Amino acid sequence: MKKILVIILVVCIAGVAFGAVRGRRSQETVNYRMVTVEQGDLAAVVSSTGTLDAVTTVQVGTQVSGIIDEIYADYNDQVKAGQVIARIDATLLANAVAAAEAQLARGQAELRRALAEYERYDELHSRELVSDSEYNAMRYDLDVARASVKSAEVDLARANQNLEYATITSPIDGTVISRSMEVGQTVQASFSAPELFLIAGDLTRMQILATVDESDIGQISEGQTVHFTVQAYADDVFEGTVRQVRLQAVTEENVVSYTAVVNVSNPDGRLLPGMTATVDFVVETASNALYVSNASLRYKPDAELMEAAFARMRLEREARSDTSSSESPSGTGRGTGPGTGDREKNRGMLWTVDESGELVLIPVRTGISDGSNTAVTGRELEAGQLVIAGVSRSATTNSSSTPFQQQQSTGDRPGPPSPGGF
Repeated sequence: MKKILVIILVVCIAGVAFGAVRGRRSQETVNYRMVTVEQGDLAAVVSSTGTLDAVTTVQVGTQVSGIIDEIYADYNDQVKAGQVIARIDATLLANAVAAAEAQLARGQAELRRALAEYERYDELHSRELVSDSEYNAMRYDLDVARASVKSAEVDLARANQNLEYATITSPIDGTVISRSMEVGQTVQASFSAPELFLIAGDLTRMQILATVDESDIGQISEGQTVHFTVQAYADDVFEGTVRQVRLQAVTEENVVSYTAVVNVSNPDGRLLPGMTATVDFVVETASNALYVSNASLRYKPDAELMEAAFARMRLEREARSDTSSSESPSGTGRGTGPGTGDREKNRGMLWTVDESGELVLIPVRTGISDGSNTAVTGRELEAGQLVIAGVSRSATTNSSSTPFQQQQSTGDRPGPPSPGGF
């Protein structure tokens, strides 16, 4: 009798404990994040960044020093080649011209005197009235006078040229991008020509100097189509063409890159010099293709769910094999011919849920990717179909649960390798 009471007591305690544990146990709710299989055009691209600039940009400086006297051009002004855009005070330069003219006049006077003396000594020398030494000395003086005149002529030409340099003109037709001086400012041209203006050529034709990593430069070629965006017009996509791939390598922090020059048409003038462009080089395109987000290709269910899905597939495959073998006993196997390795290389898996809530595997072949989406093909795939891109599991309990419990995301977890045979 005591043993029976003990057993009953133990069973009651176990039942109470089991009920308490069961009441506290969380019930897991699985929520799938579904995405749609889309159909349309897809492009594989190489992304880069670059800076918009005019095809021709000229820095306008000065070759003479002085004080800026007048300025005739300002920011954004349209200028023509040869148009006067600034003047430097020419007082000292004009004085230099006058001094060079005076030096030339003096040299010419000395030349006339030396020539007259030489002619006189030449006649006396022919009569042997002067020595050869005196005659040669007079001829030397004549040569020196002639050289002095030539030197004075060069000095005068230089002074006149410097006087012309005091008038600064535009070298090209274009737009003034920057102006680096003001009236009254002194410019020094002793060592290098200071920049006064920066003039861009025709801004209806621009270029992008895009930096491309060495791992991607092999996919870039002349004539390639380029799509790019700028922050000023984030919703607009502009188009360009690769004009040149420069052979000069640039190494920064052990990273090697090359420069690709992209021609850009800017008829409406919306694109401005200096804008940062996000560039996509179109490497390959697929028209009217089915594509899915990369997240759906990365998704893998739990091992138990995946094994159950594979088991159902094997049963369906065996059923189809039995049917086909009874209808055509001489049928041949699949997947043993040439090119099987290439097909295996681009194999992928998509997952969906059928009407009964069971996971269903959709075998696919992957194609090009634009970084966010990937082109796929499969016999069981069609546009508008929903596939799983992730899953979240929410833990809910009975009345003893608290509102502080959070959802735990388990999407995109790695799973076991897929079995062959599909």
